[in-house]
Amino acid sequence: MQLHAMSRSKRAAVVAAVIALLIVGIMMISLNTGSFRLSPYAVARTLVGLGNADERLVLFEYRMPRMLVAMLAGLGLGVAGAILQGLSRNSLADPGVIGLNAGAAFGLIAFMSFFPSLEGLPSLFIPLFTFGGGLLAAGIVVLLAYERNKGVLPMQLLLIGIAVSAGFSALTLFFSLRLDEDTYAFAARWLAGTIWGRDWIHVAALVPWIAVLVPFTITRSKSLDAFAFGDEIAIGIGTSLHRNRLVLLGVAVALSCASVSMAGGIGFIGLIAPQLARRLVGPMHRHLLPVSGLVGMAVLAAADTIGRSLFQPIAIPAGVVVASISAPYFLYVLKKTKSI
Repeated sequence: MQLHAMSRSKRAAVVAAVIALLIVGIMMISLNTGSFRLSPYAVARTLVGLGNADERLVLFEYRMPRMLVAMLAGLGLGVAGAILQGLSRNSLADPGVIGLNAGAAFGLIAFMSFFPSLEGLPSLFIPLFTFGGGLLAAGIVVLLAYERNKGVLPMQLLLIGIAVSAGFSALTLFFSLRLDEDTYAFAARWLAGTIWGRDWIHVAALVPWIAVLVPFTITRSKSLDAFAFGDEIAIGIGTSLHRNRLVLLGVAVALSCASVSMAGGIGFIGLIAPQLARRLVGPMHRHLLPVSGLVGMAVLAAADTIGRSLFQPIAIPAGVVVASISAPYFLYVLKKTKSI
Protein backbone atom coordinates (compact mmCIF):
# COMPACT_ATOMS: atom_id res chain seq x y z
CA MET A 1 0.00 0.00 0.00
CA GLN A 2 2.79 2.41 0.92
CA LEU A 3 4.74 1.55 -2.24
CA HIS A 4 1.59 2.07 -4.29
CA ALA A 5 1.05 5.49 -2.70
CA MET A 6 4.68 6.42 -3.39
CA SER A 7 4.35 5.39 -7.04
CA ARG A 8 1.21 7.51 -7.38
CA SER A 9 3.00 10.46 -5.81
CA LYS A 10 5.95 10.05 -8.18
CA ARG A 11 3.60 9.80 -11.16
CA ALA A 12 1.77 12.94 -10.02
CA ALA A 13 5.08 14.80 -9.62
CA VAL A 14 6.21 13.76 -13.11
CA VAL A 15 2.87 14.74 -14.65
CA ALA A 16 2.92 18.10 -12.86
CA ALA A 17 6.48 18.75 -14.08
CA VAL A 18 5.55 17.90 -17.68
CA ILE A 19 2.50 20.18 -17.59
CA ALA A 20 4.61 22.95 -16.02
CA LEU A 21 7.09 22.65 -18.89
CA LEU A 22 4.19 22.78 -21.35
CA ILE A 23 2.96 25.96 -19.66
CA VAL A 24 6.42 27.52 -19.98
CA GLY A 25 6.37 26.67 -23.70
CA ILE A 26 2.92 28.25 -24.07
CA MET A 27 4.18 31.32 -22.23
CA MET A 28 7.10 31.75 -24.62
CA ILE A 29 4.87 31.32 -27.67
CA SER A 30 2.35 33.77 -26.23
CA LEU A 31 5.01 36.38 -25.54
CA ASN A 32 6.48 35.93 -29.03
CA THR A 33 3.26 36.25 -31.02
CA GLY A 34 0.99 39.16 -31.77
CA SER A 35 0.59 42.08 -34.15
CA PHE A 36 3.98 43.39 -32.93
CA ARG A 37 6.40 40.53 -33.55
CA LEU A 38 9.04 39.71 -30.96
CA SER A 39 11.61 37.02 -31.60
CA PRO A 40 12.47 34.56 -28.80
CA TYR A 41 15.80 36.33 -28.47
CA ALA A 42 14.08 39.73 -28.13
CA VAL A 43 11.75 38.32 -25.47
CA ALA A 44 14.64 36.84 -23.48
CA ARG A 45 16.62 40.08 -23.80
CA THR A 46 13.65 42.17 -22.67
CA LEU A 47 12.91 39.89 -19.72
CA VAL A 48 16.41 40.55 -18.33
CA GLY A 49 16.06 44.29 -18.85
CA LEU A 50 17.98 44.75 -22.11
CA GLY A 51 15.09 45.39 -24.52
CA ASN A 52 14.30 48.74 -26.12
CA ALA A 53 11.36 50.93 -25.13
CA ASP A 54 8.91 49.42 -27.64
CA GLU A 55 9.79 45.86 -26.64
CA ARG A 56 9.40 46.66 -22.94
CA LEU A 57 6.05 48.35 -23.58
CA VAL A 58 4.62 45.45 -25.57
CA LEU A 59 5.96 42.74 -23.29
CA PHE A 60 5.38 44.18 -19.83
CA GLU A 61 2.33 46.38 -20.37
CA TYR A 62 0.29 44.24 -22.77
CA ARG A 63 1.32 40.62 -23.13
CA MET A 64 2.63 39.73 -19.67
CA PRO A 65 -0.43 40.89 -17.67
CA ARG A 66 -2.80 39.26 -20.14
CA MET A 67 -0.91 35.98 -19.98
CA LEU A 68 -0.78 36.00 -16.16
CA VAL A 69 -4.51 36.71 -15.88
CA ALA A 70 -5.22 33.79 -18.24
CA MET A 71 -2.97 31.46 -16.25
CA LEU A 72 -4.32 32.46 -12.83
CA ALA A 73 -7.93 32.26 -14.00
CA GLY A 74 -7.34 28.84 -15.56
CA LEU A 75 -5.79 27.65 -12.31
CA GLY A 76 -8.73 28.89 -10.27
CA LEU A 77 -11.34 27.39 -12.59
CA GLY A 78 -9.56 24.02 -12.73
CA VAL A 79 -9.40 23.74 -8.94
CA ALA A 80 -13.00 24.95 -8.54
CA GLY A 81 -14.17 22.28 -10.97
CA ALA A 82 -12.27 19.58 -9.08
CA ILE A 83 -13.92 20.71 -5.82
CA LEU A 84 -17.42 20.64 -7.30
CA GLN A 85 -16.92 17.23 -8.91
CA GLY A 86 -15.63 15.90 -5.60
CA LEU A 87 -18.52 17.37 -3.61
CA SER A 88 -21.21 16.16 -5.98
CA ARG A 89 -19.55 12.85 -6.91
CA ASN A 90 -20.45 13.73 -10.50
CA SER A 91 -17.87 14.11 -13.27
CA LEU A 92 -20.19 16.53 -15.12
CA ALA A 93 -20.15 19.15 -12.34
CA ASP A 94 -18.70 22.50 -13.36
CA PRO A 95 -18.94 26.10 -12.07
CA GLY A 96 -20.92 27.00 -15.18
CA VAL A 97 -23.29 24.06 -14.91
CA ILE A 98 -24.42 24.81 -11.34
CA GLY A 99 -24.97 28.51 -11.99
CA LEU A 100 -21.84 30.10 -10.50
CA ASN A 101 -20.68 31.68 -13.77
CA ALA A 102 -24.18 33.03 -14.44
CA GLY A 103 -24.29 34.51 -10.95
CA ALA A 104 -20.85 36.05 -11.45
CA ALA A 105 -22.00 37.57 -14.75
CA PHE A 106 -24.98 39.09 -12.95
CA GLY A 107 -22.58 40.53 -10.36
CA LEU A 108 -20.48 42.06 -13.15
CA ILE A 109 -23.54 43.72 -14.69
CA ALA A 110 -24.33 45.14 -11.24
CA PHE A 111 -20.75 46.44 -11.04
CA MET A 112 -21.01 48.05 -14.48
CA SER A 113 -24.10 49.91 -13.37
CA PHE A 114 -21.77 51.89 -11.09
CA PHE A 115 -18.39 51.65 -12.89
CA PRO A 116 -18.80 51.02 -16.65
CA SER A 117 -15.18 49.92 -17.15
CA LEU A 118 -12.55 47.43 -16.06
CA GLU A 119 -9.91 50.14 -15.85
CA GLY A 120 -8.28 51.79 -12.83
CA LEU A 121 -8.74 51.20 -9.12
CA PRO A 122 -12.46 50.32 -9.33
CA SER A 123 -11.44 47.09 -11.07
CA LEU A 124 -10.16 45.85 -7.69
CA PHE A 125 -13.81 45.60 -6.62
CA ILE A 126 -14.86 43.43 -9.58
CA PRO A 127 -14.06 40.13 -7.80
CA LEU A 128 -16.19 41.27 -4.86
CA PHE A 129 -19.18 41.99 -7.10
CA THR A 130 -18.81 38.77 -9.06
CA PHE A 131 -18.27 36.83 -5.83
CA GLY A 132 -21.45 38.38 -4.47
CA GLY A 133 -23.36 37.32 -7.59
CA GLY A 134 -21.90 33.81 -7.49
CA LEU A 135 -22.59 33.56 -3.76
CA LEU A 136 -26.20 34.59 -4.35
CA ALA A 137 -26.58 31.93 -7.05
CA ALA A 138 -24.90 29.30 -4.86
CA GLY A 139 -27.07 30.27 -1.90
CA ILE A 140 -30.25 29.78 -3.93
CA VAL A 141 -29.00 26.43 -5.25
CA VAL A 142 -27.99 25.18 -1.78
CA LEU A 143 -31.26 26.37 -0.24
CA LEU A 144 -33.33 24.53 -2.85
CA ALA A 145 -31.10 21.42 -2.81
CA TYR A 146 -31.12 21.13 1.00
CA GLU A 147 -33.25 18.54 2.76
CA ARG A 148 -33.66 18.27 6.48
CA ASN A 149 -31.59 15.46 8.04
CA LYS A 150 -29.91 14.81 4.69
CA GLY A 151 -28.17 18.11 4.03
CA VAL A 152 -27.31 19.20 0.49
CA LEU A 153 -28.16 16.48 -2.02
CA PRO A 154 -25.45 16.28 -4.73
CA MET A 155 -27.74 15.29 -7.61
CA GLN A 156 -30.28 18.00 -6.85
CA LEU A 157 -27.37 20.45 -6.61
CA LEU A 158 -26.68 19.93 -10.32
CA LEU A 159 -30.27 19.91 -11.54
CA ILE A 160 -31.27 23.00 -9.58
CA GLY A 161 -28.00 24.67 -10.61
CA ILE A 162 -28.95 24.35 -14.28
CA ALA A 163 -32.29 26.06 -13.61
CA VAL A 164 -30.71 28.83 -11.51
CA SER A 165 -28.10 29.38 -14.23
CA ALA A 166 -30.84 29.90 -16.81
CA GLY A 167 -32.60 32.37 -14.51
CA PHE A 168 -29.50 34.46 -13.82
CA SER A 169 -28.57 34.43 -17.51
CA ALA A 170 -31.98 35.88 -18.33
CA LEU A 171 -31.57 38.58 -15.68
CA THR A 172 -28.09 39.42 -16.94
CA LEU A 173 -29.36 39.77 -20.50
CA PHE A 174 -32.25 41.97 -19.36
CA PHE A 175 -30.06 44.37 -17.37
CA SER A 176 -27.31 44.42 -20.02
CA LEU A 177 -29.84 45.70 -22.56
CA ARG A 178 -30.35 48.72 -20.31
CA LEU A 179 -26.67 49.72 -20.60
CA ASP A 180 -25.44 52.35 -23.03
CA GLU A 181 -23.97 51.19 -26.34
CA ASP A 182 -20.29 51.30 -25.36
CA THR A 183 -20.83 49.62 -21.99
CA TYR A 184 -23.02 46.96 -23.59
CA ALA A 185 -20.29 46.22 -26.16
CA PHE A 186 -17.80 45.80 -23.35
CA ALA A 187 -20.18 43.52 -21.43
CA ALA A 188 -20.71 41.40 -24.56
CA ARG A 189 -16.95 40.97 -24.97
CA TRP A 190 -16.64 39.99 -21.31
CA LEU A 191 -19.44 37.44 -21.58
CA ALA A 192 -17.68 35.92 -24.60
CA GLY A 193 -14.59 35.32 -22.45
CA THR A 194 -12.09 37.79 -23.83
CA ILE A 195 -8.90 38.59 -21.87
CA TRP A 196 -7.95 41.52 -24.08
CA GLY A 197 -6.95 44.74 -22.32
CA ARG A 198 -5.96 43.29 -18.95
CA ASP A 199 -3.14 45.01 -17.08
CA TRP A 200 -1.23 44.66 -13.82
CA ILE A 201 -4.05 45.92 -11.63
CA HIS A 202 -6.19 42.99 -12.78
CA VAL A 203 -3.37 40.61 -11.91
CA ALA A 204 -3.17 42.23 -8.47
CA ALA A 205 -6.94 41.84 -8.02
CA LEU A 206 -6.82 38.11 -8.83
CA VAL A 207 -3.60 36.99 -7.09
CA PRO A 208 -4.84 37.13 -3.44
CA TRP A 209 -7.85 34.94 -4.18
CA ILE A 210 -5.74 32.29 -5.91
CA ALA A 211 -2.81 32.48 -3.49
CA VAL A 212 -5.02 31.96 -0.42
CA LEU A 213 -7.77 29.64 -1.61
CA VAL A 214 -5.85 27.12 -3.72
CA PRO A 215 -3.44 26.09 -0.90
CA PHE A 216 -6.39 26.04 1.53
CA THR A 217 -8.25 23.67 -0.79
CA ILE A 218 -5.27 21.32 -1.00
CA THR A 219 -5.21 21.12 2.80
CA ARG A 220 -8.82 19.86 2.62
CA SER A 221 -8.04 17.12 0.08
CA LYS A 222 -8.78 14.33 2.61
CA SER A 223 -12.30 15.69 3.11
CA LEU A 224 -12.88 15.57 -0.64
CA ASP A 225 -11.55 12.00 -0.71
CA ALA A 226 -14.05 11.08 2.02
CA PHE A 227 -16.98 12.45 0.00
CA ALA A 228 -16.17 9.94 -2.75
CA PHE A 229 -17.24 7.06 -0.48
CA GLY A 230 -20.72 8.49 0.09
CA ASP A 231 -22.22 10.52 2.90
CA GLU A 232 -22.75 7.67 5.37
CA ILE A 233 -19.18 6.38 5.13
CA ALA A 234 -17.80 9.92 5.23
CA ILE A 235 -19.65 10.54 8.49
CA GLY A 236 -18.53 7.15 9.81
CA ILE A 237 -14.85 7.98 9.35
CA GLY A 238 -15.22 11.23 11.24
CA THR A 239 -15.80 13.80 8.50
CA SER A 240 -17.92 16.81 9.43
CA LEU A 241 -20.07 16.34 6.36
CA HIS A 242 -22.32 19.39 6.18
CA ARG A 243 -19.77 21.91 7.45
CA ASN A 244 -17.01 20.70 5.11
CA ARG A 245 -19.39 20.61 2.16
CA LEU A 246 -20.49 24.21 2.75
CA VAL A 247 -16.91 25.44 3.33
CA LEU A 248 -15.61 23.76 0.18
CA LEU A 249 -18.60 24.95 -1.82
CA GLY A 250 -17.85 28.50 -0.67
CA VAL A 251 -14.23 28.11 -1.75
CA ALA A 252 -15.33 26.85 -5.18
CA VAL A 253 -17.67 29.84 -5.51
CA ALA A 254 -14.88 32.27 -4.59
CA LEU A 255 -12.31 30.69 -6.94
CA SER A 256 -14.62 30.48 -9.93
CA CYS A 257 -16.10 33.96 -9.46
CA ALA A 258 -12.74 35.65 -8.95
CA SER A 259 -11.38 33.89 -12.04
CA VAL A 260 -14.39 34.70 -14.20
CA SER A 261 -14.31 38.33 -13.03
CA MET A 262 -10.97 38.88 -14.74
CA ALA A 263 -11.06 36.37 -17.59
CA GLY A 264 -14.69 36.81 -18.65
CA GLY A 265 -17.37 34.20 -19.17
CA ILE A 266 -15.07 31.20 -19.60
CA GLY A 267 -16.92 27.90 -19.53
CA PHE A 268 -16.00 24.21 -19.52
CA ILE A 269 -12.50 24.52 -18.01
CA GLY A 270 -13.88 23.46 -14.64
CA LEU A 271 -15.33 20.42 -16.41
CA ILE A 272 -12.44 19.19 -18.55
CA ALA A 273 -9.45 20.07 -16.34
CA PRO A 274 -10.39 17.71 -13.44
CA GLN A 275 -11.36 14.97 -15.87
CA LEU A 276 -8.05 15.10 -17.69
CA ALA A 277 -6.19 15.32 -14.38
CA ARG A 278 -8.09 12.30 -13.05
CA ARG A 279 -7.01 10.27 -16.08
CA LEU A 280 -3.41 11.31 -15.52
CA VAL A 281 -2.96 11.02 -11.74
CA GLY A 282 -5.98 9.16 -10.38
CA PRO A 283 -8.76 10.21 -7.99
CA MET A 284 -6.75 11.14 -4.85
CA HIS A 285 -7.38 14.85 -4.35
CA ARG A 286 -3.94 15.69 -2.99
CA HIS A 287 -2.74 14.92 -6.54
CA LEU A 288 -5.90 15.77 -8.43
CA LEU A 289 -6.32 19.34 -7.17
CA PRO A 290 -2.89 20.76 -8.14
CA VAL A 291 -2.83 18.90 -11.47
CA SER A 292 -6.36 20.12 -12.26
CA GLY A 293 -5.15 23.66 -11.64
CA LEU A 294 -2.14 23.17 -13.91
CA VAL A 295 -4.29 21.67 -16.67
CA GLY A 296 -6.73 24.58 -16.40
CA MET A 297 -3.82 27.00 -16.53
CA ALA A 298 -2.42 25.37 -19.67
CA VAL A 299 -5.81 25.15 -21.42
CA LEU A 300 -6.79 28.79 -20.89
CA ALA A 301 -3.33 30.17 -21.68
CA ALA A 302 -3.24 28.07 -24.87
CA ALA A 303 -6.78 29.12 -25.84
CA ASP A 304 -5.93 32.80 -25.44
CA THR A 305 -2.73 32.38 -27.46
CA ILE A 306 -4.55 30.51 -30.23
CA GLY A 307 -7.38 33.03 -30.43
CA ARG A 308 -4.95 35.95 -30.49
CA SER A 309 -2.36 34.60 -32.92
CA LEU A 310 -3.99 32.22 -35.41
CA PHE A 311 -6.81 34.51 -36.51
CA GLN A 312 -4.98 37.81 -36.97
CA PRO A 313 -5.90 40.58 -37.45
CA ILE A 314 -9.18 39.50 -35.79
CA ALA A 315 -8.71 38.12 -32.28
CA ILE A 316 -11.06 35.35 -31.18
CA PRO A 317 -12.03 35.45 -27.46
CA ALA A 318 -10.44 32.71 -25.39
CA GLY A 319 -13.89 31.65 -24.18
CA VAL A 320 -14.95 30.91 -27.76
CA VAL A 321 -11.82 28.82 -28.37
CA VAL A 322 -12.32 26.88 -25.13
CA ALA A 323 -16.01 26.27 -25.91
CA SER A 324 -15.31 25.10 -29.46
CA ILE A 325 -12.94 22.46 -28.12
CA SER A 326 -14.72 21.57 -24.89
CA ALA A 327 -18.35 21.37 -26.05
CA PRO A 328 -17.75 18.24 -28.18
CA TYR A 329 -15.81 16.73 -25.29
CA PHE A 330 -18.71 17.50 -22.93
CA LEU A 331 -21.12 15.69 -25.28
CA TYR A 332 -18.71 12.74 -25.47
CA VAL A 333 -18.49 12.50 -21.67
CA LEU A 334 -22.26 12.86 -21.34
CA LYS A 335 -22.85 10.04 -23.84
CA LYS A 336 -20.25 7.84 -22.16
CA THR A 337 -21.80 8.48 -18.74
CA LYS A 338 -25.27 7.57 -19.99
CA SER A 339 -23.97 4.41 -21.61
CA ILE A 340 -22.47 3.30 -18.29
